[in-house]
This record gives sequence, structure tokens and C-alpha cells, in this order.
Amino acid sequence: MTNIGKTLGLTLATVLFLFCTTAPAGAAADQPRTSLATAIFAGGCFWCMEPPFDKLDGVISTTSGYTGGRTKNPTYEEVSAGHTGHAESVRVVYDPSKISYARLLQVFWHNIDPTAANRQFCDAGNQYRSAIFYQDETQKRLALASKQALQKTKPFREPIVTEIASAGEFYPAEQYHQDYYRKNPIRYKYYRYSCGRDKRLKELWGDAAGH
Repeated sequence: MTNIGKTLGLTLATVLFLFCTTAPAGAAADQPRTSLATAIFAGGCFWCMEPPFDKLDGVISTTSGYTGGRTKNPTYEEVSAGHTGHAESVRVVYDPSKISYARLLQVFWHNIDPTAANRQFCDAGNQYRSAIFYQDETQKRLALASKQALQKTKPFREPIVTEIASAGEFYPAEQYHQDYYRKNPIRYKYYRYSCGRDKRLKELWGDAAGH
């Protein structure tokens, strides 16, 4: 307690109240009030899922990682072996005042093959499954609604098998995986082309592919 509090016999709660009510009027207004949100998606190789989100206005960052499984602190080698239950995923931190979760969902769908079970393009195994890992009930509702709407309007015949599940612990991947498309642009482009990703996306989504 401050000396003034001791002198006047004030309680700590009273002193704090007096301090807060006598603080400069503009003090609170000077503090940043940024409220960010997080979304987690799995769409096969996480190298390929960072770029479409990174280019969106309102997205603060993307992180490649692993989630949806049971192994704690998994390594890339463990996840690649297919025994951890984890999927290669991307965590998107965004500003809801600039971009909506619904928009992120739209970009997600147009960058995956939702008809492929336990694989994406040339990569096979449950670690490459497509999934939406929701953070709360609002994200769950929006994710389910987007899937239902897609089932009615999809430009392809095959059923949609993309998983929608509650988000668990997200484990960032090793540093060399982060922003791989920027660090190794030639290797990234070769991998993406040889995996047939863009060709299949075009078949599924037409002009909306990747957007």
C-alpha cells in the first residue's frame, strides 16, 4: 500500500480505485486494442496452404504445423510415417475487423480437393487429410454451414469428405518448413507442379481455384 493509503487508513481496493479514476483521461485510449483470431486448416502439404492465406488482406501470419492427432510434440518424421494421427496443417492468425472467418473458409475450400479421403493430390495418408479444426461454436457453425452450402452448389459430382473437428493442440512444424515457398521458391514450384495440385484444383473449381 502507498504512504497515502497508510496515512488515510484506506484499503487497497480504495487506493486502486482512486488511482484508476485519477489517471489521465487519454491513457486508456493510447493503448492498442487489437483483437486477433485464429483459424486452423488442413489441406495436404502445409507448404502449399500458406501462400493462399498469406496474400489476403487482414491475415497477420500463417504457421505450418501438426494437429488432430494424439502424439505430443511430434516431429516431421513421426507425422510423415502416418502413425501420430496428426494432419499437416496451417494456423492462420487474422484480424476479424479486416477479414471474416467465412472468407477464410472460402479460400480454404478453393485450395483443396474435398473429395479425397486421407490424401491430397500426390500425397497419401491420414496425415494429408483435409480438415477444418474449429476453435469455438461460432467457427463450428460457420464451417458446417459452408460445407452444407458447398454440397448443394459444388461444381463436381463426388461427395465432400473433408473433416470438421474441434481444434486440439497445435504443434508448429520445424523452422525449415515455415514459409518454404519463400525460402525455396524453385523447389516449391517444382513440387507443386509435379504433385498436380493446380491441375486438379482447376478441374474441381474452374476459375475459382485458389481464390
